[in-house]
Amino acid sequence: MGMSKKDLSRKVANLKKMIEELEEKARMDPAKKNHALHDELALLKKKLAKGD
Repeated sequence: MGMSKKDLSRKVANLKKMIEELEEKARMDPAKKNHALHDELALLKKKLAKGD
């Protein structure tokens, strides 16, 4: 069964919110010492672009 439009918009909004929070943390780590943070940020951006 597919997701409703309301569920999809909520999922996209949650992804955008998480990306904003991670981008703030990533800006504080320009040397990329925390690889997991940057990997997770890249994964979330990919999910948002793909629409998954």
